Amino acid sequence: MIRKHALITGASRGIGRALALEFAANGYDVTVTCLKNTEMLRQLSDDIKAQYRVDCRTFTGDLAEYENTDELFRDIDRLDVLINNAGLSYHGLTQDMSPGDWDHIISSNLSSAFYTSRLAIPLMLKQKKGKILNISSVWGEHGASMEVAYSASKGGLNAFTKALAKELAPSNIQVNAIACGMMDTDMNSIFNKEELNEIISDIPADRMGQPVEAARLAMQICTGNDYLTGQIITLDGGWI
Repeated sequence: MIRKHALITGASRGIGRALALEFAANGYDVTVTCLKNTEMLRQLSDDIKAQYRVDCRTFTGDLAEYENTDELFRDIDRLDVLINNAGLSYHGLTQDMSPGDWDHIISSNLSSAFYTSRLAIPLMLKQKKGKILNISSVWGEHGASMEVAYSASKGGLNAFTKALAKELAPSNIQVNAIACGMMDTDMNSIFNKEELNEIISDIPADRMGQPVEAARLAMQICTGNDYLTGQIITLDGGWI
């Protein structure tokens, strides 16, 4: 029996790690990537292999560089699910942001999704089916002060999702995105406890979301429904 294969970027921690564990638990072989946390990724791979008895391959490299993405795909000959989760944040005034920082955020959060999708599509076309899921943010639609580049990159990712979904729908490949709200991940370590509590007080669910909740939603999106495509699904506890 040939197991399905999922590629998950930015998987060494947080939502990416939860995604890898969720798909492995559901019988998928997984390929996981990270920017530089090689040891954390290796430990995740060991845990997945021991606990779920599926294959788990690892890749370390900056997928904002097309050459690295091309290298990643050289060892992939079948792909059922692509999850573009890798991304960076930047918190600060726009006038204090360097052009280099802007380019890095846009390439890491948006261009990387194009690179992986470009290489994943032929594999999915060969199978006449596939799922592409982009991990976005509520700020991609609403914008966040002090996070202009991040908001712009996620807004671009949302438009990329909707456009690519229309392009690939005739080929039975579905493209969707999850727009996450305040999630309990390292990305929010820029806030102190008081600031976090103030943000949480505005969330009707009265808490941050957990990575496993995003992972479970991703599994629901990627299984059992081939008519759902081009959607930006918000996961924010009623916040925005």
